[in-house]
Amino acid sequence: MPELPEVETTARGIRPWLENCRIKQVSVHHAGLRWPVPEHLAETLRGQTVKVVQRRGKYLILNTPAGDVLIHLGMSGSLRVDTDGSARRKHDHVEWQLADGVLRYHDPRRFGCVLLAEDATQHPLIARLGPEPLGEVFNGDYLFRASRGRRQAVKTFIMDSRIVVGVGNIYASEALFAAGIWPKATAGRLSRATYQRLAKAIRDTLLQAIAAGGTTLQDFVNANGQPGYFAQALAVYGRAGDACARCGKAIVSATIGQRSSYFCPRCQKTGK
Repeated sequence: MPELPEVETTARGIRPWLENCRIKQVSVHHAGLRWPVPEHLAETLRGQTVKVVQRRGKYLILNTPAGDVLIHLGMSGSLRVDTDGSARRKHDHVEWQLADGVLRYHDPRRFGCVLLAEDATQHPLIARLGPEPLGEVFNGDYLFRASRGRRQAVKTFIMDSRIVVGVGNIYASEALFAAGIWPKATAGRLSRATYQRLAKAIRDTLLQAIAAGGTTLQDFVNANGQPGYFAQALAVYGRAGDACARCGKAIVSATIGQRSSYFCPRCQKTGK
């Protein structure tokens, strides 16, 4: 599933093509996504100018005078700008005709969404989200305060979008390794200093992934159709049985919060 770095990469890729650009028309070829594409999407957006392209958590927001377009890439979705007149592919479900090309929403599994909202920040999918991990509000002190009384595993805690947005399974595993924290450690028992270390690791991991264009494990491509390259730098995720690059101990996997987790049993000792 595309996580924050992949969505941020997509936002940066489509922004030059969409901001201050007029939408000539919209074509909906398959409305049956996770939630049905609104019937009035094409009529509402025709002739509108995209003012701003934003990201909130794993959601993309296209702001227009007629309202906001709220997009989630689901399990396998991508947004691509085609400028060469190439034909629509089988799973291109929504198209926006622009002055210099066409923006296509591609989603083979159809688990994403394209919705309309008067104000996306107040939409139920976004209104209760936690702070951005790359924003000023997010730091170790915030995580420490939010974790008090929590009995869940720290990995599950930082993957809760009500606590902080966009720290999905891949990046939670990588950040915990970078911070040397046992992923099963009880969130409410970790110290302020530990959370300061973890907040920095989360931020650094996400920034590194964004710089690499995200992580492509199977489906993700950016707005130009290119894969992300952060997979080459993954220290633990998907590497069960491989030697830890730090200590040589075999990376192990376990299920935490119904998700596959990867960690080094020797390097990740805090909270063990």
